[in-house]
Amino acid sequence: MAAPSHRRSLRSRRVLVVTAAAVAAGVGAGVVVMNANAGTVDLYHQTLAAKDGWASSGTGTTGGAKADAAHTFTVSTRAELVKALGSVTDTAPRIIKVKGTIDANTNDAGKKLSCADYAAGTGYALSSYLKEYDPAVHGRSKLPSGAQEKARAAAQTRQAKNIVFKVPANTSLVGVPGTAAGITGGMLQIQNVDNVIVRNLSFAATEDCFPQWDPTDGDDGNWNSAYDSVTLRGATHVWADHNTFTDAPHLDSANPRYYGREYQIHDGALDITKSSDLVTVSRNRFTDHDKTMLIGSSDSEPAGKLRVSLHHNVWKGIVQRAPLTRVGQVHIYDNYYDVTTLDGYATQYSINSRAKAQVVAEDNYWKVPAGGKVAKLLSGDGTGSVKGSGNLVNGTVTDVVAAYNAASSKKLKTTVNWTPTLTAGLETSAKDLPTTLATTTGASVLK
Repeated sequence: MAAPSHRRSLRSRRVLVVTAAAVAAGVGAGVVVMNANAGTVDLYHQTLAAKDGWASSGTGTTGGAKADAAHTFTVSTRAELVKALGSVTDTAPRIIKVKGTIDANTNDAGKKLSCADYAAGTGYALSSYLKEYDPAVHGRSKLPSGAQEKARAAAQTRQAKNIVFKVPANTSLVGVPGTAAGITGGMLQIQNVDNVIVRNLSFAATEDCFPQWDPTDGDDGNWNSAYDSVTLRGATHVWADHNTFTDAPHLDSANPRYYGREYQIHDGALDITKSSDLVTVSRNRFTDHDKTMLIGSSDSEPAGKLRVSLHHNVWKGIVQRAPLTRVGQVHIYDNYYDVTTLDGYATQYSINSRAKAQVVAEDNYWKVPAGGKVAKLLSGDGTGSVKGSGNLVNGTVTDVVAAYNAASSKKLKTTVNWTPTLTAGLETSAKDLPTTLATTTGASVLK
């Protein structure tokens, strides 16, 4: 049964939390969510409401709502999760209830695995890798190759086989309320499949034991890691709702530096790439992360895809890519950005529009600390567009696009080639977002 739309104000929904232990449109306060128009909807079978962002387009997003008993699972370990996911080619609707925190870096018996376990037998050793590809010897004009690079890739492949969870079509993956549900150290891969729901889960500590050195990346080279907490690649009709994403407990400030560059073990939090399309990202919390959300991995991705809606999310302690957009039509509304430096994560920018992306950013709220520059809230390459309206900075209506353009030679275009119509929940003012989103976003909110 589809949930009702987000047409009530947040204030009205908060009253429902108190009086009925539930809220409308997917913001449930219990496993049973009150629907004022149609009785009750159970959390695991709940579907995306009509007109709730791009993922409601066409056939909408229902995930595993039609799952039978044989395809309904409760999982608490990595091995159970792998079994419940089954084959990515099996498109039978399935519901997977995640109970508690699953550690992806464990074997089938539940034993904890370390980076050394993945490297065992491959011949890889970081000390040897650093010696072999020292720019003073290897130079900066080509990627690493040879024995140690092959060994690094082999060790990385072993880790990937353990921590990458491939999600089939027609799946709802939902955290069981009250159990601190989530996945630590793992990556959900939603690739070339349709109709997936991911809700009420905490994603933490997604770490690559074996980053690759790329001396050609930028002026000084970079260490690049391989895993996002959730990655969409060629996926369609995906709803990510009420999740929490964080690097904790290993923050970037703890990363060592080699060759003068940070040894980065984190990649994206939630990346939407490879012509993924029709995605709604709602009421999530993104915190303590650098490269947070990539929409479009290449400037050459074909037009007509990468249609994404982001609404009622909280971004705090985020360095960049909140999101970085390419090519697509992206609606960013009613989000709260706190760009105060947190746990060593200092904001470079929030929204980047490039490669002719068509972004509508409206009724968002930025909290900017004293001395912060409004001109640095946005970024672009001179080809992307951001049509902004109703955005607030510290409570004051601010033309954030004009502020960026006044200080940049690579100006953002201010008109777009589309008009958002799938706008359920769009609020008339962003002024209350810092308060209302503090208790209605992230994992463990749905009860």
